[in-house]
Amino acid sequence: MTSGERRVRRADLLAAAVGILLVTAAAVIGTLIQRANGSLHVNWPPLYASWFPHLGPGTPAALTAAVLVIAYGPPLAARLPWRALVLTSWLAAMAWTWSLALIDGFGTGIAGRLTTSYEYLTVIRRFDHLGPALRDFTHHILLHHGPDSWPAHVAGHPPAAVLTFVGLDRIGLGGGAWAGVWCLTLGTSAAAAVLVALRSLTDEPTARRAAPFLVLAPAAVWVGTSADGYFAAVAAWALALLTLAATRSVRAPAAAALAAGLLFGLTCYLSYGLTLVALIAAAILLMSRTLRPLPLFLAGAAAVAAAFTLAGFDWWEGYRLLVERYYQGAAAVRPYAYWIWANLACTVLITGLATVAGLRRTLAAAPPALRRLRRLPGTAADRQVLLTLAALAALLAADLSGMSKAETERIWLPFAVWLLPAAALLPAARHRHWLTAQAALALVINHLLYTGW
Repeated sequence: MTSGERRVRRADLLAAAVGILLVTAAAVIGTLIQRANGSLHVNWPPLYASWFPHLGPGTPAALTAAVLVIAYGPPLAARLPWRALVLTSWLAAMAWTWSLALIDGFGTGIAGRLTTSYEYLTVIRRFDHLGPALRDFTHHILLHHGPDSWPAHVAGHPPAAVLTFVGLDRIGLGGGAWAGVWCLTLGTSAAAAVLVALRSLTDEPTARRAAPFLVLAPAAVWVGTSADGYFAAVAAWALALLTLAATRSVRAPAAAALAAGLLFGLTCYLSYGLTLVALIAAAILLMSRTLRPLPLFLAGAAAVAAAFTLAGFDWWEGYRLLVERYYQGAAAVRPYAYWIWANLACTVLITGLATVAGLRRTLAAAPPALRRLRRLPGTAADRQVLLTLAALAALLAADLSGMSKAETERIWLPFAVWLLPAAALLPAARHRHWLTAQAALALVINHLLYTGW
């Protein structure tokens, strides 16, 4: 190893150490604030979680999945046929996420997650008549409606979120177990979507290096237990299809552009904050140096918006009332001065130390990469740098908005999945070490804490 390589390696380790210090500071300072005045409204700052050391039926499976991905993930990612790699990555992410969720048992870890008083399944019967329910949706966002007000998560999202579970109920897949299986299965497909986008936008070797990190992500702790994992997958597939259309690496780029727009429209009606995914979409079009997919993409998004508008739901009115509802609850007292940086500590916990080290390399490479991309298509690494920067910009915009004070370990999953490939910039010889750190973080969180989502 040359002296230059040693310096870079030390810089990676220093970045990881800074990430650990950030989490430690958020935990210590957050605990002091919470004990002093209770204003954080979380039991284990910065996470919405409680201290609960435990083992469970998923423990052996989680350990086995971690060992297998660490030992065999990098070589398999390098040599599997491409389509087999995409499918295998999805299945491996599913196995990892299932095993983590089952540490809390099936009832608590999966079937009961979406049945609490905050969640979507508590209001399914209020959507027996869809037309009136949608036309009346915004009237129940604010808390002054008393018992008729929507639960927190229903009020906090446009109606496509709750309609997903209404639809499952209508086809005979009602209840918490099916809802949990839906979110876990769809949520883990985000790993496959990001792989598809990476290959088209950068190159296949970059995507292959990223694959094990997309599988063994600490974010799986929350992907398997919240609807936000499902939202992340919808957004990821929208961006993957846009990438295929922009790079014309699919037989029917026009169909891909239209499908991308439809999924982006759905994304915006699943979560207000996910309109920020447009920043990543803009970066994809910028790197592809084309606006050809844009008309069909916008047409697809407009079709979704028109459908909801004609059904009686006003997105802008819903967002205006959400902001008011947001400050009727815990957000009114949660201190912005703490969460503006503690949210970033949550990001470290969902993306892992390997991503932190990869982000250090991304930021170091950004100035020359951006200069090259201004005049030329740039290298695969240059395009990966810009894609990561776009995801980081979306996350920081959400942070600065003040509409994400706490609970970002689940809320920011749609942005976090696009930060994970930054670990592909780390030297291949060290990938197993970094994967071990990723797995250890997820296992420690899931065995020491009971997460709220």
